[in-house]
Amino acid sequence: MAETDAPAHSSSFQAAVQAFIQERLQTKLDKLKEDDPERETKRERLRAQYQPAAWIKDAARRAREIQIATHSIKPAHPDADGTQPYAEPSSLPTLSELGSHALGNVFDVDVVGNAGALDVYAFLKLVEVDGRSLLTALQEEDASALQALHDDATQAKTLRNALLRLTQPRFNRASSHTRAKQLYWLTGSDACADDSYELLAPLFATSLAHTVHTQVRDARYGKANKAARQAWHDRKAHDGVFVDYPGLAVQKIGGANPQSISLLNAKRRGENYLLASLPPIWQLGGQRLPVNTDSVFKHLYPGRPGVRKTVHALRRFLESDPPPNQATRERRAADIEKLVDELVILAAELQQSLAAGWTRDDARFHRLARAEQLWLDPLRAELSGEDDFAKEWLWMDWPDAIGRFFGNWLNAQLAGQLPVGDVEAREWQRALLVEDDGWRETLAEQRRCIDGQGDSR
Repeated sequence: MAETDAPAHSSSFQAAVQAFIQERLQTKLDKLKEDDPERETKRERLRAQYQPAAWIKDAARRAREIQIATHSIKPAHPDADGTQPYAEPSSLPTLSELGSHALGNVFDVDVVGNAGALDVYAFLKLVEVDGRSLLTALQEEDASALQALHDDATQAKTLRNALLRLTQPRFNRASSHTRAKQLYWLTGSDACADDSYELLAPLFATSLAHTVHTQVRDARYGKANKAARQAWHDRKAHDGVFVDYPGLAVQKIGGANPQSISLLNAKRRGENYLLASLPPIWQLGGQRLPVNTDSVFKHLYPGRPGVRKTVHALRRFLESDPPPNQATRERRAADIEKLVDELVILAAELQQSLAAGWTRDDARFHRLARAEQLWLDPLRAELSGEDDFAKEWLWMDWPDAIGRFFGNWLNAQLAGQLPVGDVEAREWQRALLVEDDGWRETLAEQRRCIDGQGDSR
């Protein structure tokens, strides 16, 4: 319960202003310790300090210590001081590159300057009447907003002008700082001539950075994207879109005191996301195909980097003679799952990148084992004249053959120092055919399509 009486309501904004100040006062009062011998003295001092007239006057004085901005110099160095412009994104030139202009009319305004005066901006933005902030109302010289500052019109106008200083540039002309970033940009044709350069002072696009952080954080931790990520991992159908940012880096600005940089930086606890900017990885020959071979288990599948790495790790682990316990079984199962995932991904890549019937129409693939043709080219069963292929596919004895191929291949990779045989081969086969949900669900979906196609023939 508040320790002060509710203020009289003389205008909509006046009630909102006094409610804001009262809430701040109550927060301070609640923090006073019961056993503090000076508790009563401190309480009276706070109540005097938070009288609306006194608090607004002090806020007007402190408003000169902060400034709203969309671009900041502070992230370069906390002590840097210079021009920190506020530019409506919709007023900026439209470029093909990503920039602040892409924010349009929906963006977050940052506040830079003395962190101890940030409550002044909160006062101007959080006090609202009918969805209209006190800041907007004062900029429009709304009579109700002015009356909320002071009963005397002249005093109210003086307070308004002082509060609105935070919306105005602190310097009459553009300026930089010795601790800020600066660079010379060649604009002329003579690189040896001083007048062929312009001195640029890059600024941190703080409003854009905050929007990027919000969207990336939602993609990383939001419930909707989490569900999409899980569906992707489980290779299950999902109505939503899975968003990912590979190679993401986190830059901390402000150290232990992110509020010294800006308001938005403090809200992010100093976190700023850096998107990957990497050169392309050259891949020779494009996608590898099972050309002139009778099995993908001979060269194509074993040559995948993930497969080589996992087989090497599994072999070294088993050769270390681990104890026959639950931890060993879980570690082995995890490696087998990775190999199964690589096999399922290989099949999906071939099925999605090659036209249906590629095992029939291209002589380079005619040597491929029939079971592997059925596995890797399932849409061939839907083509005209492929009734026999469709019947073989629907007979569903070929998955067992793929399981045997996989089990025998893995045994061959582990043979030598390890005693592997039929029992182990059956265990690897089971991991693919029985335990992998992605494999079984893909087969079920393909079967529904092929069955439906058969009914229409």
